[in-house]
Amino acid sequence: MTQHEGFALPVENLYCLSVIVPAYNEEEVLPELYRRLTAVLAEYCPDYEILFVNDGSRDSTLDIMRSLKASDPHVGYVNLSRNFGKEIAMTAGLDLARGDAVIVIDADLQDPPELIPDLIIGWREGFDVVYARRVSRAGESWLKKATARAFYRLIQRVGPVSIPEDVGDFRLLNRRAVDALKQVQERHRFMKGLFAWIGFSQKAIDYQRDARFAGVTKWNY
Repeated sequence: MTQHEGFALPVENLYCLSVIVPAYNEEEVLPELYRRLTAVLAEYCPDYEILFVNDGSRDSTLDIMRSLKASDPHVGYVNLSRNFGKEIAMTAGLDLARGDAVIVIDADLQDPPELIPDLIIGWREGFDVVYARRVSRAGESWLKKATARAFYRLIQRVGPVSIPEDVGDFRLLNRRAVDALKQVQERHRFMKGLFAWIGFSQKAIDYQRDARFAGVTKWNY
């Protein structure tokens, strides 16, 4: 539940919203993610697309994407030739998204789709980038939390660009921010760094991060 229950965004200024979902072996989660995404988007945005990016999955993730596309004209998918990693999968989605604003969200439902209206409101307030900042991390071990904290402290010391702490990839970028990212020719990508490096006006939205909906994490240390 979000603070916008019962509140509808004004639609007098129509816009197109793209949602990018990188996925690697997420067959257990995609149907529920799709259900919750479409429930939010249908209410708050009259024109939207959901662009799944299959990052070389070896389960039925691609089959589910194909099925969703066949039944819903709002859905598209990109099928990468192998597992390139999340950074490249996000880049592929950003390259193809047509929206006036683009949202990146993980497939595992740790980042709630119900937060999307908050991101949209931040964008309509005039911010170029609206990112979700975790105030809690449900379902994560003490080791995961400790290493994440250490990582952010280290990167702030060695990097020339300030990267917001406790912020993942869940965010909204407007068209000029997306176009700026598309001009970056960096091959070995660290997207959290690039999101900060492009600059522009940015706003944080705090939220409680959920535990993974199903399956297991695909990340290793």
